[in-house]
Amino acid sequence: MTEDGFRKLALALPGAEERAHMNHPDFRVGGKIFATLGYPGRGWAMVKLTPSEQLLFSTAEPDVFVPIKGTWGSRGATNVRLDMAKVAPVRRALEAAWRATAPKRLTTDAPQQTNRRKPRS
Repeated sequence: MTEDGFRKLALALPGAEERAHMNHPDFRVGGKIFATLGYPGRGWAMVKLTPSEQLLFSTAEPDVFVPIKGTWGSRGATNVRLDMAKVAPVRRALEAAWRATAPKRLTTDAPQQTNRRKPRS
């Protein structure tokens, strides 16, 4: 996945907007950050998950989803190694981060996370 691909997925979420924080792009909903690009450096991103979501993502794909060290990481902040990432899991992680951060009025109108694969015939 590229940085532009991550950006497009993040900005496709309802009410998402791009700003900057600490000299790198971030993605916000309702004024609150749910993801960033460029942390800790080029080729990386961050999603703000719950601790239980962080465990699920980092267990399923440990080469892609890496808990951030320290207090932020213990609260669910999770790095994404973009060069190892596939679209579907990153989309799910962004949706989870967005849902945990977005105002309730947005989340009640948004569809729940779904498996975007077509059903088998």
